[in-house]
Amino acid sequence: MQYLTWLPHQGVQILFVFFLSFIIGLEREGKKSEDDHVSFGGVRTYPLIGLVGFSLSTVSQGEPILISIGLITLSLFLLMAFWHKLTTSGYAAIASYLTAISTYIIGVVAYHDFFWLATTLTVINILLLELKIWLAQLAKKIDEGEILTFAKFLLLLAVVLPLLPNEAFTEYQINPFKTWLVLVAVSTVSYGSYVLQKLSKGVDGLLLTALLGGVYSSTVTTVALARKSKDRPAPKLISGVILMASGMMYLRIIILLGLFNPSIMKILLTPFLGLSLLALAGGYACSRLGDVRLDEIKNESRANNPLEIKSGLFFAFLFVVMLVATNLSIDYFGNSGVYSLALIMGVADVDPFIMGLTQSVPGLTPATVASIGILIATSTNNAAKGIYAYVLASKDTGILSFGLLLALAVAGLIPALILWID
Repeated sequence: MQYLTWLPHQGVQILFVFFLSFIIGLEREGKKSEDDHVSFGGVRTYPLIGLVGFSLSTVSQGEPILISIGLITLSLFLLMAFWHKLTTSGYAAIASYLTAISTYIIGVVAYHDFFWLATTLTVINILLLELKIWLAQLAKKIDEGEILTFAKFLLLLAVVLPLLPNEAFTEYQINPFKTWLVLVAVSTVSYGSYVLQKLSKGVDGLLLTALLGGVYSSTVTTVALARKSKDRPAPKLISGVILMASGMMYLRIIILLGLFNPSIMKILLTPFLGLSLLALAGGYACSRLGDVRLDEIKNESRANNPLEIKSGLFFAFLFVVMLVATNLSIDYFGNSGVYSLALIMGVADVDPFIMGLTQSVPGLTPATVASIGILIATSTNNAAKGIYAYVLASKDTGILSFGLLLALAVAGLIPALILWID
């Protein structure tokens, strides 16, 4: 507000309050012409409410007594207006009345020069009011059980994480805080993909669902698509999309490495982006060679909610096991122990192994050695997915998927070999 130095400070505050409350009133005024149920307030009422909040704050010099009296008086007035509307029309929406209280608060916080807070409240109010229909449709798409699961996760995140000690224990450097933080990060990335799968289910066809599934779990997606190939013969299409799902795995790992060990991420950024581009472009090209188009097959996601508490605790357990196993491998077998462990873990879930390596670098494992181990694990995982596809898919799809994933696995070993030689 330094560019308005020609105005008194209180003049700047008044203009700011008027501007924000006027925007809210403008939104409500527009809705009154579209919806007969929206009858309280408009382009004049809300600015007046905001200015009353600011004026009372100015007169009382920020003391809470007069401000509270003003808020109580406004609330009583709104209660009478709401009761009149309820008895006359039977419509019980209360959003406009709560917005009026929020507008009063905007005037109060503007007096204290919390302009960012006043602006944030204004934006949130407008978004909630404008997105009413979309939010109602969103609530119908989300299962109640998933909402409860997410609420439990937030409870564990808000209560458990701050209480965990942020220090290493035992000779294996097990840090409870970092262990739980890794769990939160991995689950959040997977959950974002999981939610998008649920919201887009049956809308954008096989491609989008498979790509999102690749972010969630490329192994789960590969198994689901392989089984689907027996119901719909489209080997080139399904094999190509399976390869694209594996390409998304590399992007997912880049994000996690960037969060927990940028030194490894810098080494693997170029190889992983190259492998991801190779898989995405190659898979898309393969999917276009067949007679069946991408939008002709719908894929229903059957992924489990990654925020389930049991799944989270099991991941945390695997993470600790991998951290200990990595340390033991280094102590007894050196770098070859890390590489051997990468070969074994690539057959199953690579996330606990990769995240365990992020915690052992640079204290116990050189970043280059960890990077080679991650490349080996991802390549082994791609080869394992090729075997899953070969066993579970139709004959043509299985053979083609195995060949594509095996080629991607070999391509992933090339940068590992370069790093090992250097």
